[in-house]
Amino acid sequence: MTVRVAINGYGTIGKRVAEAVSLQEDMEVAGVVKRSPTFEAFMAVEWALPLYAASKENIKGFEDAGLPVEGTVEELLDDADIVVDCTPKKAGYKELYQKKKIKAIWQGGEKHELTGLSFNAYPMYEKAYGADLLRIVSCNTTGLIRTLYPLMQEVGVKNVLATMIRRGADPWDSKKGPINAIEPVLKIPSHHGPDVRSVLPSLDIQTTAVAVPTTLMHLHSVAVKLAKDVSADDILEIWDNSPRLMFVDAGMGIKSTAQIMELAKDMERSRGDLYEIAIWEDSVHVVGDMLYYYQAIHQESDVVPENIDAIRAMLQMESDKMQSIERTDRAMGIINPYE
Repeated sequence: MTVRVAINGYGTIGKRVAEAVSLQEDMEVAGVVKRSPTFEAFMAVEWALPLYAASKENIKGFEDAGLPVEGTVEELLDDADIVVDCTPKKAGYKELYQKKKIKAIWQGGEKHELTGLSFNAYPMYEKAYGADLLRIVSCNTTGLIRTLYPLMQEVGVKNVLATMIRRGADPWDSKKGPINAIEPVLKIPSHHGPDVRSVLPSLDIQTTAVAVPTTLMHLHSVAVKLAKDVSADDILEIWDNSPRLMFVDAGMGIKSTAQIMELAKDMERSRGDLYEIAIWEDSVHVVGDMLYYYQAIHQESDVVPENIDAIRAMLQMESDKMQSIERTDRAMGIINPYE
């Protein structure tokens, strides 16, 4: 069974989802939607992806730029089985999707209330099975869930305090972000804790956040009060058997997010992306019932595999979550514990 996936919005996340869909043996890109003829629209055509305009009014701009378009987003939806919405938040497409009776996936910039179902593959695959609408949680939330959920399952977690040291802007974005400043998020908790609870409602988690003048990654400092006495080696073994996590080590010269991104390039990842959550192995310490660790999040790419698994769950293409996760990860070249 091969399903046709429409991608509305072909920017930071949309182009990565399109590539990930193209790599899956059971999926294909029906088309991608842009509002204007940016370089990303030209690259979509270069990659032989069918290009659609966001509306009839946008078509002339593409024609003037010499870019062929197949039609509008409404016509694309008629030729697809599901749509992945990667447009800016509050773009307002929900009514159109419901009118077209097409299943839809949104990204973490939207609020949980938009769909009533927030998604991360490991804990939520079964609940998303056959769903019509869902949102993928944000990059930071994805990172927290990936490391905390296995601990909840294997050890038990009493509470969590996590601090997000957030990049100021994405690497391509020259318009925003602190330049020579460290900017605290004064709302306590930051939105990340409530977002985690949209997937893991029983988890007692508090979060704080600080924006810093870097573009490469986010860094998390996490303190976890455990329900059982375990060692750091026990924790590492749990994570070693969990999907979409990888260990890095300062002793091997990886002391910063810059070196993690260099590692991703040396791994010959597309765009230098890192879909896994990078955990500093030598930061993992257990003191009494407290676990402490650092992890790094590549904000441009860690949610991409979750989109692929959401497609399979919603379209009921694979009933077993681990089978879906494994298929996604193998196709995308993600480090995995399945061997």
